[in-house]
Amino acid sequence: MVKLRILEILEEQGKTRYWLNQRMNMHYVSFKKMIENQTDSIHFETLNKLSDLLNVPIGDLFEKTDDKDSDF
Repeated sequence: MVKLRILEILEEQGKTRYWLNQRMNMHYVSFKKMIENQTDSIHFETLNKLSDLLNVPIGDLFEKTDDKDSDF
């Protein structure tokens, strides 16, 4: 399974969810689902914006896990 590392990156950088949500210009419910890995898809445009705002390569936004409980 692949998960987004957004919360980890924010913590590493000393930034908050609020800071990122204000800059992403997303509806909060969609934003919350995305950062808490409760979404099944993400747009390339969103990944690009996250990468730019967090100043990390797109690949650093992801982490592969051994979670066997996934429906995928």
